[in-house]
Amino acid sequence: MDLEPSPTTADLDEAVSVFVQHRSRLFGIAYRVLGSAVEAEDVVQEVWLRWQKTDRSVVVSPVAFLSSTTTRLAINVAQSARVRRETYIGPWLPEPVDTSSDPEVGAQRAEAVEMALLLLLEKLNPTERAAYVLREAFDYGYPEIAEILQLSLVNVRKIVSRARKHLSDEQRGTVDSAEHRRLLTAFVAAARTGDVAKLEALLTPDAVSLSDGNGMRGAARLPVLGSARVANLATATRQFWRTVELQLVEANGRTGVMLHRDGVPTTLLTIAATREGIHRVMWVFNPSKIAAYLTSRSRFTVTSVVAAEGV
Repeated sequence: MDLEPSPTTADLDEAVSVFVQHRSRLFGIAYRVLGSAVEAEDVVQEVWLRWQKTDRSVVVSPVAFLSSTTTRLAINVAQSARVRRETYIGPWLPEPVDTSSDPEVGAQRAEAVEMALLLLLEKLNPTERAAYVLREAFDYGYPEIAEILQLSLVNVRKIVSRARKHLSDEQRGTVDSAEHRRLLTAFVAAARTGDVAKLEALLTPDAVSLSDGNGMRGAARLPVLGSARVANLATATRQFWRTVELQLVEANGRTGVMLHRDGVPTTLLTIAATREGIHRVMWVFNPSKIAAYLTSRSRFTVTSVVAAEGV
């Protein structure tokens, strides 16, 4: 005869079910606040541990509890991460994530996960970043954000308004996905053939190239400014393009190019563009960030959520 599961087992099964249901949202919040898939995963795992140990019978809204816990933990991690990044060698770029399985990474507004915006978010302090992310990417109401951040409603409105203004001073419009892909593939084609003139035509006059390698050899340690210099950098080493294989991928809701050397993924290239052309070229060389991108594809598997805890 079939035996009914014990209350403890049933309760834990329910806890797992609720957590898995909201996990994409939790990762999305943490990732936007931190700009790091690995750190976001660590936050989500810590939230899972706390959710297991919580007296869930008194939790009125599981999603509110989980979102609040995720946001506060992410803010704490972001504050310490800011200190660590002061020792980073060369430009820092967010860890790209594969969004092919979840284009929005749990959010209601997909554009808030693009690399260029995540880079701008780094200019806000962690609390400003969290408030902006909750409002703009996840459409939380101001009272909800005030409760999550444990701030007054008036203060939260001011923080979000200030963050919007700060970002709007630097944020540019963007092209649609098809045009983004066309510009990226045209950039790569011109770079591979050494066509500097064509590259300059694709770039805006104030274009910037950022190479994230944390001091590794071959990665520019300073931003490269201006269309002529960016074009020259992209064609400086012909041997570089002759020895790599290219693969179109999806990263942060946009097309990117993964460069493979001897069958091993070594570099992720993506761009930010407006109707005027490409204004930012972003090269991710850092091996840990390439590895984080590759492993991000399994982010939402149920087994990865619970297996580490032996559930």
